[in-house]
Amino acid sequence: MDFSLLIFLINALGQIFTWIVIASALLSFVLPPYHPVREFVDRIVAPFLNPIRRMMRQTGGMDFSPIVLCLAIWAFTNILIIIFRSLS
Repeated sequence: MDFSLLIFLINALGQIFTWIVIASALLSFVLPPYHPVREFVDRIVAPFLNPIRRMMRQTGGMDFSPIVLCLAIWAFTNILIIIFRSLS
């Protein structure tokens, strides 16, 4: 069975979600917290960032949770891709 379409979709979704996380981090510098665009993006990203923020120590105002989330997305997508490539 050929999983090339599924591998493509997993890779595309991982990249899209990574860009949404990066956009959320950048918007936090530019837009106020109650701006509609920032609220929309935060509603997508916050359920994934909040558990990471609870596990990480405070680093004096710097939030490294988006970096950790991007690394986790990268690792998860690559593991899935490896699994599906080994099945085909």
